[in-house]
Amino acid sequence: MSLRGGDPAEIGGYPLEARLGSGGMGTVFLARTSSGRPVAIKLIHQQFAADDEFRIRFRQEVEAARRVSGAFTAAVVDAAPEAEQPWMATAYIEGHTLAQHIAAKGPLTGSELRKLAIGLTEALRDIHRVGVVHRDLKPSNVVLSPEGPRVIDFGISRAVDQQTLTMTGRVIGTPPFMSPEQLQAPRGVGPRSDVFSLGTLLVYAATGQGPFDADSPYMTAYQVVHEEPSLDSVPMTLRAVVESCLEKDPEERPTADELLVLLRDLPADLGGAGADGAGAGRTRDTNTQHHLAMQATPPPIAPTTLDGPDTGSTGALIGRRLRRRWRPVLATAVAVAAIGGGVAAVTARGGGNSGGDTRSRAAAPGVPGVALPVGFAPWHRTVQGGRKDIPDELRCVARGDALFCGGGGVVATRIRAVDGSQVWKVQSPGVPAQGMHMVGATDDTVLGYRFAAEGDRQNPPVEVVAIDAAKGRELWSVPSGAQSTAVTGRTRDAVVIGSTVVTVDASNSRFEARDAHSGKVAWTTPFPAGAQCAPVPVGAQLYAMCATNTEVNASEVRHPTLRTLDRASGTLGRRIPVKGPAVPMGVANGSLVFLEEHMDGTALAGYDGVARFDPASGKVTYSRLAKTYEGTPGMADGSVFVSGQTGRVTALDPATGGEKWSRQTGVEGASGPVAGAGALYFSSATGRVVALSPRDGAPLWTTDPQADGLTGEQGASPRVTVAGRAVVVAAAKNTLFAFDTKNPPKSP
Repeated sequence: MSLRGGDPAEIGGYPLEARLGSGGMGTVFLARTSSGRPVAIKLIHQQFAADDEFRIRFRQEVEAARRVSGAFTAAVVDAAPEAEQPWMATAYIEGHTLAQHIAAKGPLTGSELRKLAIGLTEALRDIHRVGVVHRDLKPSNVVLSPEGPRVIDFGISRAVDQQTLTMTGRVIGTPPFMSPEQLQAPRGVGPRSDVFSLGTLLVYAATGQGPFDADSPYMTAYQVVHEEPSLDSVPMTLRAVVESCLEKDPEERPTADELLVLLRDLPADLGGAGADGAGAGRTRDTNTQHHLAMQATPPPIAPTTLDGPDTGSTGALIGRRLRRRWRPVLATAVAVAAIGGGVAAVTARGGGNSGGDTRSRAAAPGVPGVALPVGFAPWHRTVQGGRKDIPDELRCVARGDALFCGGGGVVATRIRAVDGSQVWKVQSPGVPAQGMHMVGATDDTVLGYRFAAEGDRQNPPVEVVAIDAAKGRELWSVPSGAQSTAVTGRTRDAVVIGSTVVTVDASNSRFEARDAHSGKVAWTTPFPAGAQCAPVPVGAQLYAMCATNTEVNASEVRHPTLRTLDRASGTLGRRIPVKGPAVPMGVANGSLVFLEEHMDGTALAGYDGVARFDPASGKVTYSRLAKTYEGTPGMADGSVFVSGQTGRVTALDPATGGEKWSRQTGVEGASGPVAGAGALYFSSATGRVVALSPRDGAPLWTTDPQADGLTGEQGASPRVTVAGRAVVVAAAKNTLFAFDTKNPPKSP
């Protein structure tokens, strides 16, 4: 793709020719050396340049890439990890990634599959021989060049003799292609972790799906650690080799050298998916595809205690199966919560119509392995707001063992997830705006809204306030606009992307980007002439959704537009028309999904269509719904949901607009969904919660009301926050309560 406004003309003396792609950490450009040799230059986003931990990681990436430069990787040409904006230039490898190839043409077969298997194993052999562990071998990091497969991106690799970064305790990688030990104890992974990843990648190449795919990234990770792989569609001649790579115990897997001998002994034509009569494989739009497209950071996975497998002969690696199940007991909680305001959370496709996948059904609440926070006991508390005459209602996000909640008369408060005790609280003096709750949170900062007291002319009506997450002290504040509801149908005038908060200024005329903790301005970007805009996060990317002043003032936004909003510079991209009115819902398979509103004059009558914007192609496609659905919309696990006033919940396929399932529940006016622990949670203002199966909407359990609130409400944002097996619910009048999904509460 061509360069954009705001892109540099050259980096390190290399003239840039085009953009090759952009992700959460940096942008890759095509450039030329003075002799005309093409190179790919990875330029780190400006906001990470001041992050010492990130600089260390980037230096490690450069060092690892230099150590392994060879026939099966991209050689490092030049690098400047200490530059003000770090960069690295590698040899440009022409070709599609394995992920792109599978998506466009389907699984590999025959000699093509054998060539890939041998080429990748040779690459791992060379990588391991110089003492490097890649740790992120996946289809998007494999380029199918004319000379054979090449392994790229050593961003989370490390040398065996190098100290591993903790990265604040996060498990880094992509669950469908990670090894069990990488999910359990990432600091100790060795070369055979890459062998496991190679096994999952070969299954994906042969069938179009991973061996542990499930209906959520958490359950995928769970099955990587505890379940046997699904290999029915893998060609029989390759299956035995793959089985040896996927052993749970690293010591039972072959080394890259041993694996290479085994692969070279296989026949030239391995056959195709289902070649053994097990049935043809198919490419699925699963959480695997979502991870490949969005490059999201997975949720932390808790340590696990395992009973080891029976030990067999070391000479019988190939074809050996585990002879008993591993009995896992998770020791601590798994935090699976979307961070409000745009911090990308790991999502996956929703459950489809009911089927025979018993592994997915095993993901119901209470399944062994989904743990509670250590010391957790059910709790119930009320958080007093700034004004007793205003019926406040909070929303919460989870960060480790802390809950950060805000809304109404509370800018933000920190609550201990284990017992509900309050650590600190910052109040708001003014009258709150409906639907404005929290902006979001980073590792060290909480961002909320503050409403000025009546008659206070020294302050604007609404401010975005940054609060130190540990101590609760105010760090900075800035006036905020309030037009996003008119443009997008969602109250979202400020969003958090990584460590940056993007706001709309008080005059509703421009975007402003700041470091979330320091408040230092990174850039400001005026809105297009005659338009008003709102920020819309799309995974790790940021977009501006805009409408003309005329349509905003008339409350009839029929012709909105979408533009890229460069996270590093604030540069606006080209104008992409969207048929409106449309509400951005979330991301499915890399596309931004909208629900199209059906209007009765200026009143919302429901939703009658789905639109999908593909950032890769820049195109918007549309599907009509079978009817107009009334209620509160939401999105989770790659599906769109509408919760009716009377309690009916309908799941819709964002790709086709088709109805997946529809269930009548006893929770009237529910908002949601929130996904976690193998269920979808919907809750009303009364605190009544229903848990539904993602696959077919079957009710798992329903609680009784916990607070006095409205039923039949529409348009509310989700009230549930999930942390492992614990569920935290925000109800009317600032009521918060938490319980174990294995033991949901009854009447108080």
